[in-house]
Amino acid sequence: MMKFFNQILCLTLVLSLSMTTLSFAQTCSKYKFSSNNVFDSCNDLPFLDSFLHYTYDSSTGSLHIAYRHTKLTSGKWVAWAVNPTSTGMVGAQAIVAYPQSDGTVRVYTSPIKSYQTSLQEGDLSFNVSGLSATYQNNEIVVLASLKLSQDLGNGGTINTVWQDGSMSGNSPLPHPTSGNNVRTMSTLNLVSGVSAAAGGAGGSSKLRKRNIHGILNAVSWGIMMPIGAIIARYLRVAKSADPAWFYIHVFCQASAYIVGVAGWATGLKLGGDSPGIQYSTHRAIGIALFSLATIQVFAMFLRPKPEHKHRLYWNIYHHTIGYTIIILGVVNVFKGLGILSPKKEWKNSYIGIIVALAIVATLLEAFTWFVVIKRRKLEAKTAQHGASNGARSQYA
Repeated sequence: MMKFFNQILCLTLVLSLSMTTLSFAQTCSKYKFSSNNVFDSCNDLPFLDSFLHYTYDSSTGSLHIAYRHTKLTSGKWVAWAVNPTSTGMVGAQAIVAYPQSDGTVRVYTSPIKSYQTSLQEGDLSFNVSGLSATYQNNEIVVLASLKLSQDLGNGGTINTVWQDGSMSGNSPLPHPTSGNNVRTMSTLNLVSGVSAAAGGAGGSSKLRKRNIHGILNAVSWGIMMPIGAIIARYLRVAKSADPAWFYIHVFCQASAYIVGVAGWATGLKLGGDSPGIQYSTHRAIGIALFSLATIQVFAMFLRPKPEHKHRLYWNIYHHTIGYTIIILGVVNVFKGLGILSPKKEWKNSYIGIIVALAIVATLLEAFTWFVVIKRRKLEAKTAQHGASNGARSQYA
């Protein structure tokens, strides 16, 4: 049984660690603009089906861009921005566009001053000219010329942000705060054409932190805790496993708690590094999990001996809190998967593991009841046989 559990755990770790791998192919160079515009360079942006074409003149600081956002559904807005001060959203100087009901596209500039922005129209910190946009075949193309500083610093590198969201009439609504919508930041070297996710070359440090947070919590609260409960409930039936089952159970749950605390701490750090982005339900469940698990750990030091009159009440408490932790843990793993929005196979893999554990628990539950009932019948028969022998001895 333990070998099976270890195989599941190892498989999960391998699959989860693979979630940090990102890859994409350059396809923008093959695109032909209907307006016959030609640009010196282009980049396939890694998220939201977007592409950036551009020509940069370092002698004048002029940047001519075409931002393409494909696979759009109706009632959507898109934006592309340069952030002169940081790699995030606040401070970004954005160009916003959205299709209107009459078939035209409204395009305008909007400086982002806070996370609660409503994308109001306003002047940017640099001049923008030639602003236009088209919408055709579920694709918006935004054209603009930006007058940047001739001395950009950082070897001609700029911070870029792109985004999309839903519309309410003619008013842009806040963009989603989960999945790919929180990954749309990069740095772009206008001279070399090299683009990298904001936070470090080769990938976003914040994304890696999110993945680490997800892996730690999925493995601890979502897998190890249920396995520890299965061990306690079903191994104890075998008399030969006593007291080994108890120490295995404690080791498994203690390990899950330590890994879970690490995952909880990374979640707090992510929250502190992401002002304005909140996942209230996910956060509340995480705090509840940490609190209940901590109480459960300290309650072990107050565990009465089996023959103590209060042991029954302690068992009720222990089992209630334990199963509550498992349920909340699994629920919060799915909440986290919804926030991270990984490829479907990762969510399906976790579902498969949970289903496998549920099937194992169901089979072991049936087997346990079979063993217990058979054992009780045998004990009753033995006791009856002993009573009969005692009666015969009395009258002999």
